[in-house]
Amino acid sequence: MNAPTFLPEETGCFHCGLPVPDGALYPIRYAAATHQACCRGCQAVAQTIIDSGQGAYYTHRTVLPATPQQAEAELAQLGLYDLPGIQESFVKVEAENIREAALILENIVCAACIWLNERHIAALPGVLSVEINYATRRARVRWDNSRLPLSAILKAVSDIGYIAHPFDPGRSDDIYRRERNTAIKRLAIAGLGMMQVMMYALPTYTATDMSDEIRRLMSWASLVLTIPVVGYSAWPFFIGAWRDLKRRMLGMDVPVALGVGTAFVASVTSTFSGHGEVYYDSVTMFIFLLLTGRFLEMNARRRAGAAVEELVKLIPAATTRLPHWPARDEEQLPVARLAVGDHILVRPGETLPADGVVVDGDSAVSEAMLTGESLPVSKASGARVVGGSLNQASPLVVRVERLGADTRLASIVRLLDRAQSEKPRIGQLADRAAAWFVGLLLVITALVGVAWYLIDPSKALWIVVSVLVVTCPCALGLATPAALTTATGRLTRLGLLTTRGHALETLARATDLVFDKTGTLSHGRLSVRRVIPLGECTAEDASALAAALEAGSEHPIARALCRHATAVQTARDIHNTPGQGVEGTLDGRTYRLGSPRFAAPGSALPDTAGGESWVALAEGEAVIAWFALADTPRADAADALAALRKQGLRLHLLSGDAEGAVQATAQQLGITDWHAGALPEDKLAYVKALQAEGRIVAMVGDGINDAPVLAGAQVSIAMGEGADVAQAAADMVMLGSRLGTLTEGVALARKTQKIIRENLGWALGYNLIAIPAAALGYVTPWIAGIGMSASSLLVVLNALRLSDFKKVSGKR
Repeated sequence: MNAPTFLPEETGCFHCGLPVPDGALYPIRYAAATHQACCRGCQAVAQTIIDSGQGAYYTHRTVLPATPQQAEAELAQLGLYDLPGIQESFVKVEAENIREAALILENIVCAACIWLNERHIAALPGVLSVEINYATRRARVRWDNSRLPLSAILKAVSDIGYIAHPFDPGRSDDIYRRERNTAIKRLAIAGLGMMQVMMYALPTYTATDMSDEIRRLMSWASLVLTIPVVGYSAWPFFIGAWRDLKRRMLGMDVPVALGVGTAFVASVTSTFSGHGEVYYDSVTMFIFLLLTGRFLEMNARRRAGAAVEELVKLIPAATTRLPHWPARDEEQLPVARLAVGDHILVRPGETLPADGVVVDGDSAVSEAMLTGESLPVSKASGARVVGGSLNQASPLVVRVERLGADTRLASIVRLLDRAQSEKPRIGQLADRAAAWFVGLLLVITALVGVAWYLIDPSKALWIVVSVLVVTCPCALGLATPAALTTATGRLTRLGLLTTRGHALETLARATDLVFDKTGTLSHGRLSVRRVIPLGECTAEDASALAAALEAGSEHPIARALCRHATAVQTARDIHNTPGQGVEGTLDGRTYRLGSPRFAAPGSALPDTAGGESWVALAEGEAVIAWFALADTPRADAADALAALRKQGLRLHLLSGDAEGAVQATAQQLGITDWHAGALPEDKLAYVKALQAEGRIVAMVGDGINDAPVLAGAQVSIAMGEGADVAQAAADMVMLGSRLGTLTEGVALARKTQKIIRENLGWALGYNLIAIPAAALGYVTPWIAGIGMSASSLLVVLNALRLSDFKKVSGKR
């Protein structure tokens, strides 16, 4: 057997990078070549990696790890994320092989970084979709696990200079703190360097009798002070530019790096030669101003994405489990170790860690962060509770039903992430403009440089730097996502969850609002509207008798009568006649309760208001009371609809209920366009007819029968209490029951579009003015740095005005 031939340029271990001892012979075969290892362990690990098909690790890594342990940990960390047990906390299984992961990205500095990562990940075979939220750095990736493991996606992100981790709130905070601390350090170095360089530069501008030797000394001192500013503070710009150029892209860092690099190299050349101008003061000031703008923008962006961060932090890290329920022995354990079917104890002041059902206790639970409802909700045995809600009054024992990615809170966060990542048409147009903007800028800069070199060579360099620096395509890229992120976060706090990126834009342009009745404008459950006692029977007695007869029934009418009663009695010998009523005995007397035909045949009905159904209570053959039942409108329905009309919307009511009930509700709420007995296809046809007239229709519904029309409307809103099918078809979901949220949603949607137009107008106007001014020599590099930083910051701050939205506007 021939001895292996090693590559002559290798001096360290192919696997870990450590020196190879003399006489060591541990060959590694990879890529049709033989490489050397320092020991048998590195040889075995490396060959295993290559033989398992993971040899690309050695092709793509850019830095050798310091130790063999770090090399193995680097691989193990990615491989561990493919294990099902590890994925449980951040991956949702949608089908047999379809997965969706929540990731957090590091090293994101501008909108171009988002674009690059989305394009790069989407190009991987097996990736179905990817959306990245610029404000929160959170990515949602859907992929086919049979074609691509998650570790390959994480590795693909690292290949282009970014780092992707499974998302968790603690890590998100750590990344933010680390990036903030690094930004402060870079800003401090740039600030100190700028001040010192300005101290040396000022005398050279103002002194009239400075000798050449002193002037050169000032230049050398400025160079020494500028090196750490360029080499450390400005380093991310050069890394970003190099990353973009390797991917054959022109991101925002390219003109910045060109401007800084050109001015610095020209200044160094002049310093060494002793001839020409130096620009150390402009370079350091520009870097300081740009870093200041990015630092302020980072903090503003963090605030814009605060709504999502607040939601994901609602789930506590630990909880109290009752392992032997109904025994009361307790144990503390991390929420990640809970399983479906576990019983947990939630004390007053604690947050529920999962969705479940109350099995013991009676308390009040605040769901304000989830639904926008400020009042706590009563919860007793049998009631469903939602993870992230706050127990306020008494201890509750809850049986866990859904955990982690399957909870309602996780679903809300996923939908909110999707809505903030999807861009409306105006945002897509801005992204396309920003993509070719940098290329056009470089062409303009080259032409300006040539022109000034012919006109006045002494001014050519600083004018070229000014043109490169003053432009800001990032403001174009930020105009839409900054406003959408802030608006959707604010709407979520108000109780209206946006699940599609186009929803706010379309809702702002809506002309007609179509409502379903039952479960939307009304509660969707019967209630006793009035009681008419006859003879000596009082209303209270009649209600108590009816509740006693219906105590064991689950019929909607029975539940309404039981809810209305204030006293409780016990009936005997109860006999139910399906579809008609019930008969029973109390205190030796026989009573009948039910339809007029069953309980009071031949009796005349009282005067009927629209939409009421009558139930008779009879003792023997004599009617002693009448109960009028109806599905009553929500308490704030009339006020909410009046406010929507003031906003210029035309209101419609479509319902499958009987004409009398629909007419009564329409008259009570002031709706003139109403239709009763409408089937799902009738509702869809009605909406299509409005759209054919050029109307922009928003549909509000809650039931399974509303799913087709919700999908057919330009923008659709489902009630949070409604069917899952309706919510899946909707563009927005009302998390609470307050219809006033719709009015606020319309007003905020219109304000959001106004702010997006303002942001785009500012970004375009700024560049249209700044580029000619810089090209004509009216803008120095340091002024250009102020302009560029201010343009991005202004866009984000303008979007943040939406987070303080409170007042509902009237006219559009």
